[in-house]
Amino acid sequence: MEFLQVHTTPHLLIYVVIYFVVMLLIGAWASKKIKSSEDYALAGRSLGPFVLMGTLLATSVGSGTITGGGNSLAYNYGYWAGIQWVIPFIVFCIIYMCVYKQIRKSNCFTVPQILQQKYGAETRILGSIINLIGMAGIISSQYKGFGYVLNITVGVDTETSTLIATVIIILLSVTGGLFSVAWTDAVSAFLIVACCVIGVPFVLKAGGGWESITASAAAIDPTKLTFFGGRNLIIWIGSFLPLILLETGDQNFYTRLTAAKDDKTARNAIIGWGIMALLVMPCVGIIAFTGSIMFGTNIDAGMAFLSTTTLIPPFTGGMLLAASTAFIITTGTSYLLTCGTSVTYDFYVQYVNKTPNDKQTLWVNRIGTTLIGVIALIILNFFPSILALQNWSYTMIGASITPAVLGSMWFPDKVTRPAGFLSMLLGAVTTLVWEILGCPGGYQSALIAAPVSIIVLLIVSLCTQKKGTATA
Repeated sequence: MEFLQVHTTPHLLIYVVIYFVVMLLIGAWASKKIKSSEDYALAGRSLGPFVLMGTLLATSVGSGTITGGGNSLAYNYGYWAGIQWVIPFIVFCIIYMCVYKQIRKSNCFTVPQILQQKYGAETRILGSIINLIGMAGIISSQYKGFGYVLNITVGVDTETSTLIATVIIILLSVTGGLFSVAWTDAVSAFLIVACCVIGVPFVLKAGGGWESITASAAAIDPTKLTFFGGRNLIIWIGSFLPLILLETGDQNFYTRLTAAKDDKTARNAIIGWGIMALLVMPCVGIIAFTGSIMFGTNIDAGMAFLSTTTLIPPFTGGMLLAASTAFIITTGTSYLLTCGTSVTYDFYVQYVNKTPNDKQTLWVNRIGTTLIGVIALIILNFFPSILALQNWSYTMIGASITPAVLGSMWFPDKVTRPAGFLSMLLGAVTTLVWEILGCPGGYQSALIAAPVSIIVLLIVSLCTQKKGTATA
């Protein structure tokens, strides 16, 4: 089968530019609402259900979905693999329905603050370091994803486009804090849902219809039409586990749920988040799968979804590209803002200036946001693909922090201080070692690091309880 070539489509860039202008205007409007450091970090704890569900979706669906995650899985293993990217969303929405009240009651700005309440100051330090390293990696993948957008539209080389993405994401993050990010997220989220749903029939038509697409796939690789896509059960689970672990211990979602105006708003937003994910994820999988069949080896796996925007009518393609950009930018700004908040409250306020005035806190937050943004750009140079970067970053946070933080909420009288610290430390070390070894056998580091972290949390808790050192 002869694959298509991707041709640059500069006219589509106008849709991306319009999107940026709208986002910057919203950011400028939101910046006027910032009266205090709490407004910057938690949007004055005033987010309503629609804005909250929008920012939850946009934060969870970024470059990791449309250039990594669901997109790359559809490219490598077929349309079922892409559609199944919705599974993690179902799982962590259920988990958040169980813990959102406890998150809000903790009244914390960061996840490391929650860890300190149960496990002590040393665990907060460790959690802060792990959090910043992992989230910087996630931010890096957003830079690379936006690079694909500019490469497809105007042929800008990835290094230049990555620098442009860095500037834009940092600028959006530092202007209006969570007010800005939440509102731009909400607008972007509804754009994402609408454009993905509308885009599917146009993409299928460009591919000659579903029967033609699947027939071509069968000729290329019949396993791409099977449920597991040629993978065994363990590797199949490993495809989703990093995202599940990340999202259930991700500071972004804890911050947003804390920023809700009340418990009812938080609950309704989680439900809305799940419904929107059920609409978007299958669309991403089908679109990316179609792109992989049409362009094949002429594109990187990360370009499967984005490449289809060049084949459909300009308005639809432009809107789908703008939606893709929305995926990327909103996730980048969300994680970058969260990193700035962590630098401020987990390091500056905790160890440098315990009684800062509000102006000092606000400026440190903005400086920290910018600093982490630059570090993220450096990290990008150490990974060959978005999927590789994504799996490492997700697992670094998910396998290290998630077991400890969920354990503190679900079993507060059972888990112990030394157990929490060692669980996080060994989860992080195992992730690094397994990644350095190249993930032997094709098994993701999450499959190894997460069980290690959980087992250590359980065993050390049992041992220290018996010694009379159980309580925090």
